[in-house]
Amino acid sequence: MSDQHPLKNLLREMLLAVAMISFLVLGLWAHTGTMPPLVVVESSSMIHEESGEVGSIDAGDLILVMNTPYDNIVTFAESSDPSNKNYGYEMHGMNGDVIIYQKNGDSGTPIIHRAILRVEASQTNSPDRSVASDANNSAHCPGGGTWDSGVIDDDGESGTCVLTWSVPGTNVSNVETITIHFDGQQAGYYDCKRFTHANVEPYLVVWNWQPKHSGIVTLGDNNQCSVDQGGLVVNGSSGVHSTSGVAGPVQEAWLVGVAGGEIPWLGTVKLMLSGPNSPGTQYVPGSSFVFLAMVIGGIILAPLGLEMALKQIMDSSPELKQAELETDHSSEE
Repeated sequence: MSDQHPLKNLLREMLLAVAMISFLVLGLWAHTGTMPPLVVVESSSMIHEESGEVGSIDAGDLILVMNTPYDNIVTFAESSDPSNKNYGYEMHGMNGDVIIYQKNGDSGTPIIHRAILRVEASQTNSPDRSVASDANNSAHCPGGGTWDSGVIDDDGESGTCVLTWSVPGTNVSNVETITIHFDGQQAGYYDCKRFTHANVEPYLVVWNWQPKHSGIVTLGDNNQCSVDQGGLVVNGSSGVHSTSGVAGPVQEAWLVGVAGGEIPWLGTVKLMLSGPNSPGTQYVPGSSFVFLAMVIGGIILAPLGLEMALKQIMDSSPELKQAELETDHSSEE
């Protein structure tokens, strides 16, 4: 009979489980530098195969959120440019980093999409510093240009009037409006994976875009070239929306992190238990449920199998047999 009360044993096991989970979370936080260190993918916007694929990002996957500096993010344009130092860099099945960000810096479910291009200020003019911070563009920039509060001016203060733009990893430099064909010539080839017809190219095209501010243009791998920043950037794009409108190019303050390692399938459990405001498991590939069941089954059966294997080893141990013989001999005496 155990010398401890069953309730005490249960309490001890619960405390041990909480301690193990706490150490795991702290370890992930130390590794990623973010809290929470994991996000669950809820949509199918990043899938590469309808049946699911380890290595790309499927609904129900857990993704590590890495605290990568904004300036170190590698875009598709940069990683597909042979002259760029980051040429050939891939994450989650394609060129470039996948980033997690808040749309326009607003609250709500963050977006996890690929960084396609980075638009940077080229030529600038110093603004009128006497006007209020929420003044309109012409008040900030009476000499022309686009007011961008996130760019450091030549006077060392935040905010400047941008006259021209550049896009690293492409042939676009020092232009007022941006046009890029991701056709393998002007920039690396980006396949839209969509039906093409007159005036609809099979590759990504940014057409006659005048940015409202610098930042990163993003796109879901499964969104057929419909960029998050909408139709002003790529014709026909629906964009993603927040309470303040269509998402703009991602600024540093909006960044949650960069997608690191993938833990497939396990986030499906969270989607199963989510409330009515969650999309649930409607986008989770069928294969994920199969693999999840296999993982859970393995977790349950592994201790039983280990116990049986250890018992068999112990039963066949010469030392145990010798001890039994000695015990029997002592009993006879």
